[in-house]
Amino acid sequence: MTLAHQPSMWDLAEQATLEPLAGVVRHHLGRGAWVDHLPGWVAGSDEVLDVLLGDIGWREDRRQMYEREVAVPRLLRWYPGQEELPHSLLTDARTELNRHYGPELGEPLVTAGMCLYRDGRDSVAWHGDRIGRGRSADTMVAIVSFGSPRPLLLRPVGGGESLRFPLGHGDLVVMGGSCQRTWEHCIPKTTKPVGPRVSVQFRPSGVA
Repeated sequence: MTLAHQPSMWDLAEQATLEPLAGVVRHHLGRGAWVDHLPGWVAGSDEVLDVLLGDIGWREDRRQMYEREVAVPRLLRWYPGQEELPHSLLTDARTELNRHYGPELGEPLVTAGMCLYRDGRDSVAWHGDRIGRGRSADTMVAIVSFGSPRPLLLRPVGGGESLRFPLGHGDLVVMGGSCQRTWEHCIPKTTKPVGPRVSVQFRPSGVA
């Protein structure tokens, strides 16, 4: 795979490292939902992006849309808990997230789902991670972003004013509490020139 990307002008670290999670800011959304946000959690994030844009087994899924089958507008890669992640920083990130959030979550983040948004035409529609236990129980989904920033939008289920978190270049967002049941999130398409972005989503077992 060959995807050109513009390195961050602000993240000049030569080696990928994690910044302290102590700087994370929590946004309470109501009805038991919250979102934590920490820009630039991964310093030197382009080193990780270079690996993720390589041959790590990306696949193109297809889905039924009315009378025809269409391609899902992003590439996907799923890592179950026992499979080694493609960069050691991702393993360190999962360990640090579990150290920080484990007492609150009550169980570890295990799986790593990855989405590759190749350009502004790739997207994900409004949804909540409600397959499995997320449909009926509070949970957490931690997302680390690499590459060109794209906005993550959140809105209450049923509609309402949306919140916007621009995510890229090592930014972290964690959706917790009832967020997957009472809120929806999306990455909208854009006509603006934008480079590739990889979203790495850490989840507990049984949540997708």
